[in-house]
Amino acid sequence: MHKIGLVLSGGGARGFAHLGLLQVIEEQGIPIHAISGVSSGAIVGAFFAAGHKPQSILAFMKENAYFSWSNLQFKKDGFFSMQSFLNILERKIKVDSFESLSINLFVIATNFTKNESHLFSQGPLFHPVIASSSVPVIFEPVIIDNEIFIDGGVLNNFPIEPLLNNDTKIIGSYVNKIEKLEVPVGHHFGKMLMLERSLNMASATSSYLKKNQCDVFIEPLLEQYKMFDSNDADAIYEIGYQTALNNKDKLLKLVG
Repeated sequence: MHKIGLVLSGGGARGFAHLGLLQVIEEQGIPIHAISGVSSGAIVGAFFAAGHKPQSILAFMKENAYFSWSNLQFKKDGFFSMQSFLNILERKIKVDSFESLSINLFVIATNFTKNESHLFSQGPLFHPVIASSSVPVIFEPVIIDNEIFIDGGVLNNFPIEPLLNNDTKIIGSYVNKIEKLEVPVGHHFGKMLMLERSLNMASATSSYLKKNQCDVFIEPLLEQYKMFDSNDADAIYEIGYQTALNNKDKLLKLVG
């Protein structure tokens, strides 16, 4: 049997769709050997690799409302704090270590000072996951080993690279499909929409170039949901679940 790896893109609250895919993977008994995740994909990947079930992750992430403006702690320096999310990690994953996980996990963050992607797969777990999820301008950067790190999706929002192995079949989950906007004359966009759509546009080309390297590529249609739409977590999860079900036969072929 081939090893099966899973790539989970970033996408803020749209990352709840990854949980729908994981639910189908569990229901069909598809074993996952390794996960490579970035931003919200790193969050989902960490909890799943630690042994939490997809619906349990959905429940406690909704309860803590990480992807919600109401749960963010504003700091004097103009950034929002990631402390509330660190608290969730500490409660739900007892050991701060990649080696403690039951599934191999690769987390991508962006080294801000060196202008390069950085792969974390060993040693302390929590701060790399937080760094991978620290959306620039919104969240405070994370300092690891005297280096400054921000959201991994800035340079690599579909981190397939750690899974490129001849013995690995790859499932890709990408939650940032961009549709064209119908814009009325004189319409003005909010700053958050401008930032979010710009980041997605910047990463789309490089992400889609990797699409054909996946054995199964899952792309739920989530354009109507924004980065902090955690109130729509159930709907996003359901779209991810139904999209994965539509690809069930392709997923099961990986096991054969």
